[in-house]
Amino acid sequence: MTLEAILAYLHLLAILTMVVFIASEAALCRIEWLNAAVVERLAKVDRVYGIAAVAVIATGVARTWWGMKGTAWYWTNPLLHLKLTLFVVVGLISVFPTLRYLRWRKALRATGALPAEAEVRKTRKLVMVQAHIIAVIPLLAVFLARGFGARH
Repeated sequence: MTLEAILAYLHLLAILTMVVFIASEAALCRIEWLNAAVVERLAKVDRVYGIAAVAVIATGVARTWWGMKGTAWYWTNPLLHLKLTLFVVVGLISVFPTLRYLRWRKALRATGALPAEAEVRKTRKLVMVQAHIIAVIPLLAVFLARGFGARH
């Protein structure tokens, strides 16, 4: 039971970290606020967001392996597969802002140039799409934890 509680805690901590840092990206990635310091900060915030996302997957997988319900209970439930699919979609979308932040930082360091307004707006839109998809995943988790979708 202690291991289950620790795994749940670590998973929740990773999720909260991920949410805080995607929210930070959404707050920072605004043309009105963009300056050299923000471009540098976005790259750092995005790195922590990515590390948190890896921690979410790692702790989630750990819960399915070493948690009380076990792999057979989790991996046969379609809600888990839907959660993972949404998580992969978020991960794929996140590649584009990550590459842009790195490109912006490189250009800033080389020439002092800030990104174009249109590119900032497109990037923020992708960050917001991620944030909205992430908000759906806990809903699926709540139903999953209560046995919805389980094959009896």
